[in-house]
Amino acid sequence: MDSGIPVASRLAAALGTILGTAESPWRLRAWDGSEAGPPGAPMVAVRSPTAVRRVVWAPGELGLARAYIAGDIDIEGDVYSTLEAALAPVGRLTTRGEFSRPSARQWVELVRSATALGAVGRPPEPPPEEFRRPRRVRRHSPARDAAAVTHHYDVGNEFYALVLGPTLVYSCGVWTDEGTGLDAAQEAKLDLVCRKLGLRPGMRLLDVGCGWGGLALHAARRYGADVVGITLSEEQATLARQRVAEAGLDARITIRVQDYRAGADGPFDAVSSIGMAEHVGRAGMPAYVAALHELLVPGGRLLHHAIAWAGGETTWADDTFIARYVFPDGELISLADTLGALEERFEVLDVEALRRHYALTLRAWVDRLEKHWDRAVALTSEGRARVWRLYMAAAALSFEAGKLGVNQVLARKDGGAPPPLRRTDWV
Repeated sequence: MDSGIPVASRLAAALGTILGTAESPWRLRAWDGSEAGPPGAPMVAVRSPTAVRRVVWAPGELGLARAYIAGDIDIEGDVYSTLEAALAPVGRLTTRGEFSRPSARQWVELVRSATALGAVGRPPEPPPEEFRRPRRVRRHSPARDAAAVTHHYDVGNEFYALVLGPTLVYSCGVWTDEGTGLDAAQEAKLDLVCRKLGLRPGMRLLDVGCGWGGLALHAARRYGADVVGITLSEEQATLARQRVAEAGLDARITIRVQDYRAGADGPFDAVSSIGMAEHVGRAGMPAYVAALHELLVPGGRLLHHAIAWAGGETTWADDTFIARYVFPDGELISLADTLGALEERFEVLDVEALRRHYALTLRAWVDRLEKHWDRAVALTSEGRARVWRLYMAAAALSFEAGKLGVNQVLARKDGGAPPPLRRTDWV
């Protein structure tokens, strides 16, 4: 190869190979100061030959993500337009790991380019934010689920407060329009859940995957419910208990570090599961549904809120960014499969799709993260902040494109009082 070819030109050709495109979708600025790529395209800075080495050892999404998390490459402009530029030619989204894998011939060309750039060597250590799976521990066993939850949620309560805002609600809000605002949207979502569950003073609510206690506080304060919240995250439970105490609701709310499979002191009048089923897995759904059914009184309602793929496979491959850095062992179950599992035990009363609401929520979270970037880095690490920026921005695009959906399913256990005739009971 001609040793006089600028570094950026070699990088642009290699990136096209990785992405399966005719040319680089980005304009690249290399560590030697050279630039290549379409004029006017989003600018990405490649700061070190280590970025190339990461991609050689993990061609595609994972190598690129590791390089970004480690700071070997930087997005210099708007994160959304940068991601969209790479995804548009193939029509696919990074959260599913669908970049084309290089053929053997293309991989050889990639190695030749890396050699010419002085980037050949042993595989670099992955950034420390990558999840280390427990050895010889069965997928979705209580121990492995606890490790996966700890990886995602125990990264600092202050960091999450910075990103999520004062409500500390880590699921999509319900927006009247784009001007609603994040905090108001989250309050509206909490209230909608309580209305769907038909909460009344003195009723008992079990909140499975209670997070930092947002729903528990709302249900006790606004509806007079007695709430048991369970989570696998020690950090979430600590802050949730603190918030409960500060609200003077210790007598109404109990927060526990507990797996849903460990049972609870039922029966309950209502059960909420918001953003928790993604950690259950397809194989675990029958037992999960049965456990929640057993905990409800006859006629009791379940509010099941979960993200879903819009068709196709429902698990992330192990070599994807989302599986390694964001939601280890996460599985998204289609709406059809979710309804099938619930209908084995419950009567389904209502289904509401909130896809566009999650896109707005994610963009609001990214906005908060970017506005408070230095503080976010100080609270965790630059790598962790980069992980959250990348995953939330990619997820927002996925929801906007209809690749992801999120649905609230309201279901009812047989018996007790009859359900309302129409949805006006809770809308």
